[in-house]
Amino acid sequence: MFNNNQNYNNGYDTVALQRTVAGTMKRVYVKMTLGLIVTALVSLFCASSTGYLTFLFNNRWFMWALVIAEFALVFGISGAINRMSSAVATALFYLFAAVNGAMLCTIFLAYSPGSIAKTFFITAGTFGAMSVYGYFTPNDLSRWGSFLFMALIGLIIASLVNIFMHSSTLDWIISIAGVIIFVGLTAWDTQQIKRMAMEMPGEHLGRLATLGALSLYLDFINLFLYLLRFFGNSRD
Repeated sequence: MFNNNQNYNNGYDTVALQRTVAGTMKRVYVKMTLGLIVTALVSLFCASSTGYLTFLFNNRWFMWALVIAEFALVFGISGAINRMSSAVATALFYLFAAVNGAMLCTIFLAYSPGSIAKTFFITAGTFGAMSVYGYFTPNDLSRWGSFLFMALIGLIIASLVNIFMHSSTLDWIISIAGVIIFVGLTAWDTQQIKRMAMEMPGEHLGRLATLGALSLYLDFINLFLYLLRFFGNSRD
């Protein structure tokens, strides 16, 4: 009788854990999707505002201010997530999404709306497939983490070097590497978020959902921008 009760309790705990993890991942994807919507709306508004575009192109310091604000928000959310409430973390995440939208508005000037939409759906399909893989695969993707991090550092260095070299060949290599890296990071980040949801106390899951949404949002946006180099068509 004792063994039967123990098996029942173990089974109940497993089901409860699975529900907790599934609920947390749902919150992650909802927040990430809302972040992408905020970015898209802000980006479209800024791209249609002649006044904003004029100010942006005539004041290069403002672009740098947006870049600095983005880095500050990302590091602020990631570094201080345990010292802020879930509501504050969520608000900062959406603020970051809005700032990023103000930066990305220029893609609507460089690429045709049709190619942007096409690339978005390609990105969504690729991202979705890799995130599903990261969630359900029984394989441990931990080893991917260090490799992908080093590759990302190399990608950033190569991108900075190419600002001065203006090499079209290096640009294509960077674009291909960028797609591969963020495809891998999507699966790896998904598995990491799932593992943390399994181990983290319930009172911290709200903040984990925001941190997870930020990680996957960054994966999606960077994957989209690198794929846009391949599938984006210039405006006529």
